[in-house]
Amino acid sequence: MAAHPEPPQHRKHRKPRQRSLNGSAAGRTAAGFVLAGAATATVLGGTGHAEPRLSPAQIRTEVDRLHREAEEATERYNGAKEQADKARSSLDALRDEAARRTERLAATRNALGSVATAQYRHRGLDPALQLALSTDPDAYLEGAALAERAGTRQADAIAAVRRELAGIAQLRAESGGHLRELEARQAELRRHKAMVQQKLAAAERLLGRLSAPERARYENPGAGAGTDTDSGPTAGNPPPTHARQAPNARAAQAVSYAYGALGKPYVWGATGPSAFDCSGLTQAAWRSAGVALPRTTYTQINAGQRVPRSALAPGDLVFFYSGVSHVGLYIGDGKMIHAPRPGAPVRIAPIDEMPWAGATRVA
Repeated sequence: MAAHPEPPQHRKHRKPRQRSLNGSAAGRTAAGFVLAGAATATVLGGTGHAEPRLSPAQIRTEVDRLHREAEEATERYNGAKEQADKARSSLDALRDEAARRTERLAATRNALGSVATAQYRHRGLDPALQLALSTDPDAYLEGAALAERAGTRQADAIAAVRRELAGIAQLRAESGGHLRELEARQAELRRHKAMVQQKLAAAERLLGRLSAPERARYENPGAGAGTDTDSGPTAGNPPPTHARQAPNARAAQAVSYAYGALGKPYVWGATGPSAFDCSGLTQAAWRSAGVALPRTTYTQINAGQRVPRSALAPGDLVFFYSGVSHVGLYIGDGKMIHAPRPGAPVRIAPIDEMPWAGATRVA
């Protein structure tokens, strides 16, 4: 027999069934304390997640990682800046040429104006001159065939006006393209700059969690323990010894320049003479020898002949990490001069302290 549905008036007065919390009153009270504690942590700390407690060794490892990522972003910044500088130079050159052509156009039109004045005084203005002196270049170009009715001199002048107008229009179109490229490069620069600053700020916050002695050991790990991280020109081997070992005079000059940079600070994006980043140092060293290197590590590695590690000579460029994000200048005896990272000045270091990526002989 089918059950009869319950009348609506009875259903609406029924009390809701209580759901079980699957726990005792004590369990519910404990859960309440947990929720209250989470809320308190959110109010006091902004989030419920406390920073993990890291050992000094873990902090150093994490700071090294952040510095490597910052250096990778620095090299991308350097590459974008190099391209932006080229785009700006091209744009300036096009604008200068457009200005010169505009001046020539004005001179040609002025000469035609003088002819027109003379013709008007004698027999009225020639139709071709009226067309050439029009302020509407399109109207002029459409009717330029009328120049054939003018004399030879006027026809040549009108043809010159046509050429200048066409040339100026082309220059303006090219300038627009270079301007768009420049704007894109500038946007790229801003992105890479923000990334570098973000990574360095995070590294600095971590370093702030080290004690003063721990930070000093991180900043100069070789202090008092030999010459592997020498940062002054009087420490370690003097430059003349290595200069004599260089394969040629230009390499010797690059090595001597690098020795002169010892102790100068690392500043990302810097190319000297008072501060350097890693590729800025090698570029400046070889520039002192009359050789123009490209700006970034990943382009410098292709700026010469690749050499195996076993055949290194003073002046060679030595590269590190899988992304070719760091470079130093080899000086002999398994050592290089390089700009390591922010907080660590230009110094001498062994080439085996970082993962090897390759080497290039510039000259």
